[in-house]
Amino acid sequence: MTTEQMTGAEALIRALENVGVDTVFGIPGGAILPAYDPLYDSKKLRHILVRHEQGAGHAAQGYAMVTGKVGVCMATSGPGATNLVTAISDAYMDSVPIVAITGQVATPLIGTDGFQEADISGITMPITKHNFLVTRGDEIARTIAEAFHIASTGRPGPVLVDIAKDALQATVEFSWPVPLQLPGYRPVTRPHSKQVREAARLIVQAKRPVLYVGGGVLKAKASAELKVLAELTGAPVVTTLMAKGALPDSHPLHMGMPGMHGSVGAVGALQRSDLLVAIGTRFDDRVTGQLSTFAPEAKVVHADIDPAEISKNRHADVPIVGDAREVIADLIVAVQAEHEAGNRGDYEDWWRQLRAWRETYPLGYDHPADGSLSPQYVIERIGKMVGPDAYYVAGVGQHQMWAAQFIKYERPGAFLNSGGAGTMGYAVPAAMGAKVAAPDAQVWAIDGDGCFQMTNQELATCAIEGIPIKVAVINNGNLGMVRQWQTLFYNERYSHTNLHSRRIPDFVKLAEAYGCVGLRCDRAEDVDATIAKAMEIDDAPVVIDFIVHHDAMVWPMVAAGTSNDDIKIARDMAPDWENGD
Repeated sequence: MTTEQMTGAEALIRALENVGVDTVFGIPGGAILPAYDPLYDSKKLRHILVRHEQGAGHAAQGYAMVTGKVGVCMATSGPGATNLVTAISDAYMDSVPIVAITGQVATPLIGTDGFQEADISGITMPITKHNFLVTRGDEIARTIAEAFHIASTGRPGPVLVDIAKDALQATVEFSWPVPLQLPGYRPVTRPHSKQVREAARLIVQAKRPVLYVGGGVLKAKASAELKVLAELTGAPVVTTLMAKGALPDSHPLHMGMPGMHGSVGAVGALQRSDLLVAIGTRFDDRVTGQLSTFAPEAKVVHADIDPAEISKNRHADVPIVGDAREVIADLIVAVQAEHEAGNRGDYEDWWRQLRAWRETYPLGYDHPADGSLSPQYVIERIGKMVGPDAYYVAGVGQHQMWAAQFIKYERPGAFLNSGGAGTMGYAVPAAMGAKVAAPDAQVWAIDGDGCFQMTNQELATCAIEGIPIKVAVINNGNLGMVRQWQTLFYNERYSHTNLHSRRIPDFVKLAEAYGCVGLRCDRAEDVDATIAKAMEIDDAPVVIDFIVHHDAMVWPMVAAGTSNDDIKIARDMAPDWENGD
């Protein structure tokens, strides 16, 4: 191990290089400025100058989700740091590994309300996996090593490193590698074998089991193992919004997405099941509906790498703490042992019911009677024409649900969206990060006209940095999901949901002003040609303004706070649950 003398700022850049960072999304400012000087000389780090710090955070998320590596964003103190808060919170809710590096005012100014001072470590304490305030230059390298270790191990998540300006300017002794000092941090990855054997016993004894799969299966890179377990048991699989693609949508055992806007088959499977095998999922309210009425007859096997999630919302009869990949691998062995002992589940009656639901209540939509463009049709055509090898990044709202419903995901990691936080403005910067991570893949942002107007300034970043994403703006002129709720629950009193974005701004002109190609489409017969034209352009970002009908709704729907049994397949229309019995 060699020791060199350098500034704390140089130690920061060297440490980032040594932990394998190749891309940083950020904006310089006073307190972080010392770090930007050695960054200028780095041959290993590409810095992408975003237009807003929130964009840096979401881009780091998109990069992390595509590469599986830790995404990095950087900002200065005060407003620079607080502009990262939304993206940090988003990463925390969806377990995305990012490290946010912020400058802080010099140590003597901390606590004095100095210029551009904000207690960002205090502000982000509830929404980070861990955070650090570094006031000594000789602690920078070790802190960076620890931050990346914490962000990427166990349940992934965001870590904040806030560094005082005088620590960046100090002269330090730099050496690498550095010993980590994390005595209390010991994430459990190996599941307890007795619990796994008990889970396997319940699986073969059950009459109506369901594999309830969450985003943790994607985080653990356990899709191949999941397919083996599903086919071995023959049990139906539901994949949450955050787990789309964990099992191919086309797989015969796949019942679809559960929850508020899930398929009738997936919701029914959970409600009528006698055993839920929940892996890498947290019984979120958007899946369970009214918790007291969720899957009332089901025993629960709950496997998660985070012990805090187990029995948090629903009591687990068999709790298993461990990495999803290791849990599933051990479950495969345990189920095989049960089969060899002559114990095999019989789910024939169960599948008769499941198939009846799937065939009777497929996902569908109506074309507007006035001949205007159906948003579901637009999104369905994008999925079919662009294909399964692309990355699809959704904003939040109706277009997000339609992107989950009408694009078929055949591989893990193809769908990026803001699940837990539901952050409007996620799509454009996250797509930018995804495209940096996978420059040879097609990356499509499926965005709403409301979401798009929150972070579309990152189109300038994309144009200047050569990041040719495609953005499909599903422009219904309104805050669509909020309008849908006003239609259903507020007697069509449309209080402040009309954005007037059919008139202002002109998205085609806006795209062109940002150095992008702007296209517009408002007729069904032009959809395919417009998508094809966008796909031919690979030297600039493309924005398509799809003018769609403003009254289209997302169905099926479970109203917030109600039972999943009360799912509606259209307005005032409910499924006949006994169909097929």
